[in-house]
Amino acid sequence: MLQRPLENEYPAYYVPYVKLVPEGYLVSILKENLVNTEALLESLSEDDSHFRYASGKWSIKEVLGHMSDTERIMSYRLLRIGRGDQTPLAGFNENDYIAGSQFDQLPIKIILEDFAATRNATITLIQNMPDEAWAKRGIANETDITSQAIAYIIAGHAIHHLKIIHERYLPELK
Repeated sequence: MLQRPLENEYPAYYVPYVKLVPEGYLVSILKENLVNTEALLESLSEDDSHFRYASGKWSIKEVLGHMSDTERIMSYRLLRIGRGDQTPLAGFNENDYIAGSQFDQLPIKIILEDFAATRNATITLIQNMPDEAWAKRGIANETDITSQAIAYIIAGHAIHHLKIIHERYLPELK
């Protein structure tokens, strides 16, 4: 059964993400985060979605694109490890992914639709995982991790970035 992972189930650098996930049914938390993300970002103008709170920082569009990219990668890890695949999985550099994207050229609406599609795929993956899959361990980015830890990291990562948008981007847009 899916439950909050213990700290020995994932690398220490993910602790802040896991701690952001509130108590409750993870699928409901993911659905609520999707609704909150859509409500917030649908209210932004196209001009506002290009905003960067400091030089060298990502635009809001790039943050949202990063959220989708990361969720796709983490869901793939969840699938592989949850199915018992013991092949070590590579890490990734989020800055390289942003540099190789075209998020700032796409309408925010399209990026948001992509995030919703990615999130809905993550939700069905989690809902359809057998109970015994959650305790399975694998190697991702040269570190040991469980399937259930990945599920919580997915949720916490999105919560983290929505919080960053609220704290660092939106105050500057008012």
